[in-house]
Amino acid sequence: MLTKAEKTKQFILETAAPLYNEKGISGVSIDDVLEATKLTKGCIYGHFNGKDDLSEQVIDYSLNKMSVKMSTIVSQGKTAKEKVFLYLDFYKNPIDTFIAGGCPIFNTAVEADDNFPIIKKKVAATLRAGQQGIANVLQEGINNLEFSEKLNPEAFAFKMMAAVEGGIILCRTMETSKPMIELVKSLKNELELYSL
Repeated sequence: MLTKAEKTKQFILETAAPLYNEKGISGVSIDDVLEATKLTKGCIYGHFNGKDDLSEQVIDYSLNKMSVKMSTIVSQGKTAKEKVFLYLDFYKNPIDTFIAGGCPIFNTAVEADDNFPIIKKKVAATLRAGQQGIANVLQEGINNLEFSEKLNPEAFAFKMMAAVEGGIILCRTMETSKPMIELVKSLKNELELYSL
Protein backbone atom coordinates (compact mmCIF):
# COMPACT_ATOMS: atom_id res chain seq x y z
CA MET A 1 0.00 0.00 0.00
CA LEU A 2 1.37 3.39 -1.00
CA THR A 3 1.72 6.19 1.52
CA LYS A 4 0.00 9.51 0.84
CA ALA A 5 3.35 11.01 -0.25
CA GLU A 6 4.02 8.06 -2.59
CA LYS A 7 0.51 8.39 -4.08
CA THR A 8 1.09 12.10 -4.70
CA LYS A 9 4.43 11.42 -6.38
CA GLN A 10 2.85 8.69 -8.51
CA PHE A 11 0.06 11.12 -9.50
CA ILE A 12 2.63 13.72 -10.55
CA LEU A 13 4.53 11.17 -12.67
CA GLU A 14 1.34 9.84 -14.30
CA THR A 15 0.08 13.34 -15.06
CA ALA A 16 3.40 14.65 -16.34
CA ALA A 17 4.19 11.64 -18.59
CA PRO A 18 1.87 12.64 -21.48
CA LEU A 19 3.07 16.26 -21.22
CA TYR A 20 6.68 15.17 -21.63
CA ASN A 21 5.76 12.79 -24.42
CA GLU A 22 3.87 15.47 -26.36
CA LYS A 23 6.02 18.56 -25.65
CA GLY A 24 9.42 17.01 -25.00
CA ILE A 25 11.79 17.48 -22.09
CA SER A 26 12.75 21.02 -23.13
CA GLY A 27 9.16 21.95 -23.93
CA VAL A 28 7.71 21.12 -20.52
CA SER A 29 7.99 23.67 -17.73
CA ILE A 30 7.31 23.26 -14.04
CA ASP A 31 4.33 25.58 -14.62
CA ASP A 32 2.92 23.08 -17.15
CA VAL A 33 3.16 20.33 -14.53
CA LEU A 34 1.61 22.60 -11.89
CA GLU A 35 -1.29 23.44 -14.19
CA ALA A 36 -1.91 19.80 -15.09
CA THR A 37 -1.66 18.47 -11.52
CA LYS A 38 -3.29 21.48 -9.77
CA LEU A 39 -0.58 21.12 -7.10
CA THR A 40 1.64 23.79 -5.56
CA LYS A 41 5.28 24.42 -6.39
CA GLY A 42 6.17 23.42 -2.86
CA CYS A 43 4.45 20.06 -3.36
CA ILE A 44 6.33 19.42 -6.62
CA TYR A 45 9.67 20.40 -5.09
CA GLY A 46 8.87 18.30 -2.04
CA HIS A 47 9.01 15.24 -4.31
CA PHE A 48 11.61 16.27 -6.91
CA ASN A 49 14.93 18.14 -6.70
CA GLY A 50 14.13 20.51 -9.56
CA LYS A 51 13.17 20.12 -13.19
CA ASP A 52 16.08 17.81 -14.13
CA ASP A 53 15.14 15.34 -11.40
CA LEU A 54 11.46 15.54 -12.37
CA SER A 55 12.35 15.01 -16.05
CA GLU A 56 14.52 11.97 -15.33
CA GLN A 57 11.89 10.38 -13.11
CA VAL A 58 9.07 11.05 -15.59
CA ILE A 59 11.14 9.49 -18.38
CA ASP A 60 11.93 6.49 -16.13
CA TYR A 61 8.21 6.15 -15.42
CA SER A 62 7.25 6.31 -19.13
CA LEU A 63 9.96 3.91 -20.27
CA ASN A 64 9.05 1.44 -17.53
CA LYS A 65 5.33 1.76 -18.32
CA MET A 66 6.01 0.94 -21.98
CA SER A 67 8.29 -1.98 -21.09
CA VAL A 68 5.78 -3.50 -18.67
CA LYS A 69 2.92 -3.07 -21.16
CA MET A 70 4.96 -4.70 -23.93
CA SER A 71 6.03 -7.61 -21.71
CA THR A 72 2.42 -8.18 -20.66
CA ILE A 73 1.20 -8.21 -24.26
CA VAL A 74 3.99 -10.41 -25.61
CA SER A 75 3.63 -12.91 -22.75
CA GLN A 76 0.07 -13.66 -23.91
CA GLY A 77 1.43 -15.42 -26.99
CA LYS A 78 1.72 -19.20 -26.81
CA THR A 79 4.28 -19.52 -29.60
CA ALA A 80 7.24 -17.35 -30.60
CA LYS A 81 5.41 -16.26 -33.75
CA GLU A 82 2.31 -15.27 -31.76
CA LYS A 83 4.50 -13.24 -29.40
CA VAL A 84 6.15 -11.34 -32.26
CA PHE A 85 2.80 -10.77 -33.97
CA LEU A 86 1.32 -9.41 -30.72
CA TYR A 87 4.28 -7.03 -30.45
CA LEU A 88 3.68 -5.79 -34.01
CA ASP A 89 -0.08 -5.51 -33.54
CA PHE A 90 0.44 -3.28 -30.51
CA TYR A 91 1.92 -0.64 -32.83
CA LYS A 92 -0.69 -0.88 -35.62
CA ASN A 93 -2.30 2.44 -34.71
CA PRO A 94 0.42 5.05 -34.17
CA ILE A 95 -2.15 7.86 -33.97
CA ASP A 96 -3.90 6.59 -30.83
CA THR A 97 -0.97 5.50 -28.66
CA PHE A 98 -0.69 3.86 -25.25
CA ILE A 99 0.81 7.07 -23.83
CA ALA A 100 -0.56 10.18 -25.54
CA GLY A 101 1.84 11.74 -28.03
CA GLY A 102 3.40 8.68 -29.65
CA CYS A 103 6.09 6.30 -28.51
CA PRO A 104 7.96 7.75 -25.50
CA ILE A 105 11.00 5.66 -26.36
CA PHE A 106 11.40 7.23 -29.81
CA ASN A 107 10.31 10.72 -28.74
CA THR A 108 12.76 10.79 -25.87
CA ALA A 109 15.58 9.23 -27.92
CA VAL A 110 15.42 11.98 -30.53
CA GLU A 111 15.49 14.81 -28.01
CA ALA A 112 17.97 13.24 -25.60
CA ASP A 113 20.50 12.36 -28.31
CA ASP A 114 22.49 15.60 -28.09
CA ASN A 115 20.99 17.36 -25.09
CA PHE A 116 20.41 15.00 -22.17
CA PRO A 117 23.22 12.42 -21.80
CA ILE A 118 21.82 10.77 -18.64
CA ILE A 119 18.39 10.32 -20.21
CA LYS A 120 20.00 9.15 -23.48
CA LYS A 121 21.65 6.30 -21.55
CA LYS A 122 18.28 5.32 -20.02
CA VAL A 123 16.63 5.24 -23.45
CA ALA A 124 19.55 3.28 -24.93
CA ALA A 125 19.22 0.68 -22.18
CA THR A 126 15.49 0.38 -22.86
CA LEU A 127 16.09 0.00 -26.60
CA ARG A 128 18.79 -2.63 -26.05
CA ALA A 129 16.56 -4.56 -23.66
CA GLY A 130 13.62 -4.41 -26.09
CA GLN A 131 15.72 -5.53 -29.04
CA GLN A 132 17.26 -8.34 -26.99
CA GLY A 133 13.80 -9.39 -25.82
CA ILE A 134 12.57 -9.72 -29.40
CA ALA A 135 15.77 -11.51 -30.44
CA ASN A 136 15.28 -13.95 -27.54
CA VAL A 137 11.72 -14.69 -28.66
CA LEU A 138 12.94 -15.28 -32.23
CA GLN A 139 15.72 -17.57 -30.95
CA GLU A 140 13.10 -19.42 -28.89
CA GLY A 141 11.20 -19.92 -32.15
CA ILE A 142 14.30 -21.37 -33.81
CA ASN A 143 14.95 -23.65 -30.82
CA ASN A 144 11.32 -24.85 -30.88
CA LEU A 145 11.52 -25.50 -34.64
CA GLU A 146 8.98 -22.78 -35.45
CA PHE A 147 11.55 -20.85 -37.49
CA SER A 148 14.41 -21.86 -39.75
CA GLU A 149 17.99 -21.43 -38.56
CA LYS A 150 18.40 -19.07 -41.53
CA LEU A 151 16.63 -16.42 -39.43
CA ASN A 152 19.12 -14.09 -37.73
CA PRO A 153 17.32 -13.14 -34.47
CA GLU A 154 19.44 -10.07 -33.67
CA ALA A 155 19.27 -8.63 -37.19
CA PHE A 156 15.53 -9.25 -37.56
CA ALA A 157 14.82 -7.81 -34.10
CA PHE A 158 16.75 -4.65 -34.99
CA LYS A 159 14.97 -4.38 -38.33
CA MET A 160 11.57 -4.76 -36.65
CA MET A 161 12.29 -2.13 -34.02
CA ALA A 162 13.78 0.32 -36.51
CA ALA A 163 10.84 -0.13 -38.89
CA VAL A 164 8.20 0.18 -36.19
CA GLU A 165 9.74 3.21 -34.46
CA GLY A 166 10.33 4.95 -37.81
CA GLY A 167 6.83 4.02 -38.94
CA ILE A 168 5.32 5.58 -35.83
CA ILE A 169 6.90 8.97 -36.41
CA LEU A 170 6.14 8.98 -40.14
CA CYS A 171 2.51 7.99 -39.61
CA ARG A 172 2.04 10.53 -36.82
CA THR A 173 3.53 13.26 -39.00
CA MET A 174 1.33 12.31 -41.97
CA GLU A 175 -1.65 11.74 -39.63
CA THR A 176 -2.52 8.32 -40.99
CA SER A 177 -2.26 4.75 -39.69
CA LYS A 178 -2.55 3.13 -43.11
CA PRO A 179 1.20 2.86 -43.86
CA MET A 180 1.80 1.28 -40.44
CA ILE A 181 -0.87 -1.34 -41.06
CA GLU A 182 0.92 -2.22 -44.30
CA LEU A 183 4.32 -2.20 -42.58
CA VAL A 184 3.11 -4.59 -39.86
CA LYS A 185 1.64 -6.88 -42.53
CA SER A 186 4.92 -6.80 -44.47
CA LEU A 187 7.01 -7.65 -41.38
CA LYS A 188 4.67 -10.52 -40.52
CA ASN A 189 4.90 -11.84 -44.10
CA GLU A 190 8.69 -11.64 -43.98
CA LEU A 191 8.81 -13.58 -40.73
CA GLU A 192 6.46 -16.19 -42.22
CA LEU A 193 9.15 -16.89 -44.82
CA TYR A 194 11.23 -18.41 -42.00
CA SER A 195 8.37 -20.56 -40.65
CA LEU A 196 8.90 -24.32 -40.73
